[in-house]
Amino acid sequence: MKTDCTMDLFYGTDYHSHLGTKRGGLAVKNSQGMAKAIKNIENSYFRTKFESELPNLHGKKGIGVISDHDSQPLIIGSHLGNFGIATVGRINNLAELARSAFSRGIHFSEVGEGAVNPTECVGMLINQENNFVNGIVSAQAAIRGSCTLLLLTEKGIYAARDRLGRTPLVIGKKQGAHAVSFETTAFFNLGYEAVHYLGPGEIVFITAEGYETVRPPGPDMQVCAFLWVYYGYPASSYENISVEQVRYRCGKALARADDMEVDLVSGIPDSGIGHAIGYANEKQVPYGRPFVKYTPTWPRSFMPQNQNDRDLVARMKLIPVTSLISGQRLLFCDDSIVRGTQLKDNVRTLFDAGAREVHMRIACPTLVYPCVFLNFSTSRSTLDLAGRKAIFDMEGQEQEDTIRRYADPDTRQTTDMVEHIREKLGLNTLKYQRLEDMIAAIGLPKEKLCTHCWDGSSYD
Repeated sequence: MKTDCTMDLFYGTDYHSHLGTKRGGLAVKNSQGMAKAIKNIENSYFRTKFESELPNLHGKKGIGVISDHDSQPLIIGSHLGNFGIATVGRINNLAELARSAFSRGIHFSEVGEGAVNPTECVGMLINQENNFVNGIVSAQAAIRGSCTLLLLTEKGIYAARDRLGRTPLVIGKKQGAHAVSFETTAFFNLGYEAVHYLGPGEIVFITAEGYETVRPPGPDMQVCAFLWVYYGYPASSYENISVEQVRYRCGKALARADDMEVDLVSGIPDSGIGHAIGYANEKQVPYGRPFVKYTPTWPRSFMPQNQNDRDLVARMKLIPVTSLISGQRLLFCDDSIVRGTQLKDNVRTLFDAGAREVHMRIACPTLVYPCVFLNFSTSRSTLDLAGRKAIFDMEGQEQEDTIRRYADPDTRQTTDMVEHIREKLGLNTLKYQRLEDMIAAIGLPKEKLCTHCWDGSSYD
């Protein structure tokens, strides 16, 4: 910005709080150099932790990040100059990259949770080259997994999208300022207009006056399809495709493939709501809210790191409206079933409140493969996935050729798996979206989407 950027940076970063639950951080460049603040946000919201830091963070350019893992942004001194760095993604060969660095006498100052800080490792890789652009290209080529990043430098900000575009970046502008964001949600209320969606592998240099593409996008894209179905915020757009409209289309597709007669359609708050509205509108069935979320004191259900605590939060914050439940045939839409523990509790609550029938429609296919490219949702075990647990219960093994049969919606194995999950959850009926219908709802060709968690098809 041509003026102080602190408030835009503060609120813009806060608009990413749904993407991480552990740490938040801000870094700014001013006449005194670079300053940063990193806070634990597991038990409080980003804004409450950083309001007191704002007087110490002033400058005309800065970067911010919400993370479920490493502490960031980091400020690094190097032969390229001082720079701040923030990353989003997952480095599957982190240990290998660290060993290679150690063998060359390189050390790391940020070590936590038993490993080198992934963001510092990316900074190390960048430092091996003679300029920032070559460093980013080299780092992304060395990383197995994904890495989208921001670099805060003396002259401006480099924004680099993952080489296969698994996560998004978009540039916004207003009078006297340019910004870059994961979520377009961050723009409207701060006065910005989205003007450029970065392509896969594209690197852009940004100043208050404008932006310049310093490395063009590559031809191949594998953007995460789950962003539209679940992780993305409803008001955002990726590849200029609205998240909320995709969810409406997903719900409509579910409805067209369904002949169930029900009295009321609803969504499991919050990410199931858009899908449910699409379903209800297509079926011309009343939409209602048999569950109401109590948000004044209960945080998001995935905020606590302990699974038992997450389950407690999920149960306590959803309050049933018994007058809409008792004696009713209810159909709920949800984005996905990951573990299924919270959903099982929800179903039991509905029957305890007098529901006559409870049906569930899921906006994506059964999750069979864990994500190996992003850190938005990590399970301690593959068997945490409800679909994979059902396969193990029925097969007693996890052979790859066996698992692939369960990723095909037209096999007997998939039918048996869905029935197994339905029984475990206590539902009257359970149906999942077909992959081709979900892809059609997004509106991109399949080869441009990462659908690995459903069919194991995407590449690194």
